[in-house]
Amino acid sequence: MKISVCIPMYNENRVIAENARALSEYMEKSFEDYEIVFCSDGSTDGCDETVKALHLPHVRVIGYEKNRGKGYAVRTALLAATGDVRMFTDADLAYGTAVISQVANEFAKHPEADLVIGSRNLKREGYAGYTFIRRIASKAYIRVLCIAGGFRLSDSQCGCKAFSGSAVEKIFPRCEVNGFAFDFEAILWAVKMNMKIVETPVHVINHGESKVRIVRDTVKMLGDLRKMKKRIRRASI
Repeated sequence: MKISVCIPMYNENRVIAENARALSEYMEKSFEDYEIVFCSDGSTDGCDETVKALHLPHVRVIGYEKNRGKGYAVRTALLAATGDVRMFTDADLAYGTAVISQVANEFAKHPEADLVIGSRNLKREGYAGYTFIRRIASKAYIRVLCIAGGFRLSDSQCGCKAFSGSAVEKIFPRCEVNGFAFDFEAILWAVKMNMKIVETPVHVINHGESKVRIVRDTVKMLGDLRKMKKRIRRASI
């Protein structure tokens, strides 16, 4: 089974060299058949060239000139990847590297699975390191969005998701959302296609500053969700 790890990056030069080396070392010792695809989302700080200059094995760097949003970068990387399992996670490796083997094992245990989604809500330590306020706000944010989306998932917004290669090819050519709501769009398509979704417990290891602003982004996401649900409900597959 070939594993593709896809990393969207936008001006990540401060951390990308160290994290690219750590990711490469982990993949090299853990998998016989793998690739790492970095996708620069119109970065202007040279992080793409930094990764290229490392000359790491099984690493590709792709991208485009204009910043389009995380969803566009993830979609571009997943569709460019060639793995039987294609996973995306953030450039800061927020969930560490061992989670990659965990995801691969979930696909091995559940060969019928189309998606494996990380969840911070399945185990108590999922929110370790979060402040009380940030933990409560995050849980409320996820709950509101999942109710609106009609999902039974415990953590639709975890930045660690994996797809079978065939699921990527069915879902992502249909996707149009370039911003943070891209996760929801992918899940909505998966649900419409009756795909099998498995959740696996994860926790944040490397805490960075959250780019989500709870009130503002919840309102925007709810609006995006309504539009997505309407468009996908009417689509033929």
